[in-house]
Amino acid sequence: MSNADRHGLIAKAVRDSGGATVQELAELTGASEMTIRRDLDTLAAQGVLERVRGGARSLLLRGEEPPFALRAHEAVDAKRRIATEISALIADGESVLLDSGTTCLEVARLLRERPVTVMPLSLQAIHVFGESPGPATLVVPGGQPRAAEGALTGPLTLASLAALRFDTAVIGCCGLSAADGLTAYDLDDAAVKKAGIASARRTVVGTDSGKLGRTAYAYVGPAALLHSLVTDAGAPAEEVAALEGAGTIVKTV
Repeated sequence: MSNADRHGLIAKAVRDSGGATVQELAELTGASEMTIRRDLDTLAAQGVLERVRGGARSLLLRGEEPPFALRAHEAVDAKRRIATEISALIADGESVLLDSGTTCLEVARLLRERPVTVMPLSLQAIHVFGESPGPATLVVPGGQPRAAEGALTGPLTLASLAALRFDTAVIGCCGLSAADGLTAYDLDDAAVKKAGIASARRTVVGTDSGKLGRTAYAYVGPAALLHSLVTDAGAPAEEVAALEGAGTIVKTV
């Protein structure tokens, strides 16, 4: 098991149960207790969990949005497969709005190698495009980054979106269902997503299957606004059928 996979498994175990001991995590991962202690120190430094005597506990309250550092360790392989499929849907020369979030960050890593014009809506994705020169053209919006998230929100972000028109908006989500549509945890983030969808010719949502059938706090819009959804093979069949019935093209990877 790679370090990344082990970290992801540890983060999920601590989040799901609220806490875990070093011994429990060693049994779960097959790693030594010394390795687990180092892993917990690393994850604590990243803000994923809280280190306590003999183990770790979750920093997440019930109903609270998982922090970016925690989500970055979850469903990593699925997010990369989703990003690959989304990149394949985008043609060379397109103008692309790229939402914030961990799945969209994986999309950024692929699009920076493509001859496309991209406006990312997170500091993390902007950094990806700025790491090394490539064929992609970067457009940087205004806005105020949300603490710990790096997602850009506020009047300047909304003004940037209102001033431009995109071929494709790649949107992430906190929850998506045919019944309740697209939702987010944060009202400002929901406003940005809504404006991004309005500024684009088509909307592609990329999300791992764990967010399907779920509803978060802030409403973005109905599922009918989405042209395509790219998710992983764990997507619930009944939710996929309902979304397709609402007119969304669903691709599972």
